[in-house]
Amino acid sequence: MEILTHLMQGFALLANWVPLLIIVVGVMLGILVGVLPGLSPAMGVALLVPFSYGLDPLYGLILLVSVYAAANYGGTITAIAINTPGTPSAIVSTFDGYPLTQQGKPGRALGTSVVASTFGGFFGTIILIFFSVPLAKAALSFGPAEYFALAVFGLTIISSLSKGNYLKAFIATLIGLLLNTVGMDPFTGYLRFTFGIPELSDGFSFIPALIGLFALSEIFLSMEKSETVKKAIGSVSGKMPKVKELWGIKRAIAQSSVIGTLIGVVPGAGATIAAFIAYNEAKRASKNKEEFGKGSIEGVAAAGASGSGSVGGALVPLLTLGIPGSAATAVLIGALMLHGISPGPELFKEKTAIVYGLFASLFIAYAAMLILGALGNQLWIKIIAAPKAILNPAILAIAFIGSYSVGNSMFDVWACFGFGILGWILRRYDFPTAPVILGLILGFLAETNFRRALLMGDARIFFTRPVSLILLILAVLSFFMPFIRAFWQRKKS
Repeated sequence: MEILTHLMQGFALLANWVPLLIIVVGVMLGILVGVLPGLSPAMGVALLVPFSYGLDPLYGLILLVSVYAAANYGGTITAIAINTPGTPSAIVSTFDGYPLTQQGKPGRALGTSVVASTFGGFFGTIILIFFSVPLAKAALSFGPAEYFALAVFGLTIISSLSKGNYLKAFIATLIGLLLNTVGMDPFTGYLRFTFGIPELSDGFSFIPALIGLFALSEIFLSMEKSETVKKAIGSVSGKMPKVKELWGIKRAIAQSSVIGTLIGVVPGAGATIAAFIAYNEAKRASKNKEEFGKGSIEGVAAAGASGSGSVGGALVPLLTLGIPGSAATAVLIGALMLHGISPGPELFKEKTAIVYGLFASLFIAYAAMLILGALGNQLWIKIIAAPKAILNPAILAIAFIGSYSVGNSMFDVWACFGFGILGWILRRYDFPTAPVILGLILGFLAETNFRRALLMGDARIFFTRPVSLILLILAVLSFFMPFIRAFWQRKKS
């Protein structure tokens, strides 16, 4: 009851046109950050930290948190519209969102995404308000063994990305894992597979790889097929999904919100891992598994809900323990310090008004995101309907500018082009590109924590720690379940 009282006081602090305007502006900037490839939520928050300094501490923080909350959704827009994920977690939105666009139903995908993202955001915020302290303490129990097991569990979702050909998905994942070994060894400092190229000492930058594998490969395939016919705007439907359709996927939205929030709480896990795992579990629980990867709104909802849910989750260890749960919350710690606020257990007692004002602002930010997202869909529909002769060069320009902005290096631009060629070759021979990204994301997490765990003892540590053991069992079940299901189906038929 005390929490609700504080929350009402938080809403009262925002009952003014100034904070409401700041939230709306933050949401618009967050969507813009998400839409532009090369700008991550963390970069968007970092760019606005100087502007928050002259504001009241509460107003400055709600600006930054609004940007963070909306950026994950913004990344799904270009993922659905032009197969170009604006943020790493938006990769999963391409699996079913872009196929719906190719079918002439982008409005259905974009509408599902914004509704699911809003629900996931609300859920993550509720968990943040009521369960911050116990969840933060549970997250701290994660050691190297648990992180390794989580990475292995994440890698097993290749069965959901295989589109029926598990061998090709497995090979694509191995490519991603091998590419992840390029650069400096995290323990010994030795250079691996750099071939004397200084720019490779830090390995491949993730953003150029992401843009190349998805956006450029799509353009190269389009050019190969000579798809230069102008599409009429009337052939592309901007219709939002009906309430009945959304109600039919309530389970996928709720389940993905829970997964996104819980994984977001674990420091270092992040929205991308949450989105992949949520997608896999949504497919496993769905009655229409065969639609995933071909334009399932359940798949779109899983990606959106988990991404937004992870925002509230990541704020849990930040506010309660002063530990960043993601790159963006690491920037937020600096912003809090800048305003003379120290995150940690005492924050809820000493700065109660600011904490609950921040919580209230998240609810308003997600409501604003829903409205702005629904209104903005028509703009994206018109962009999608543009001729390929105009759209492809524009995407190329955005891809190269986004790649260059990561490190102000032409090497990243060439890396983006190289990954585009790799993605084109893989897709030409029906190899999925998503497992390559999965390998790049989880390879470092798996390698470093496997070696750290072995330094703490021997291989038994993975089986003697309960959370690690449970995650490894889930990983085995996740990997073999599609084979078991296929076996039983063949036996029945």
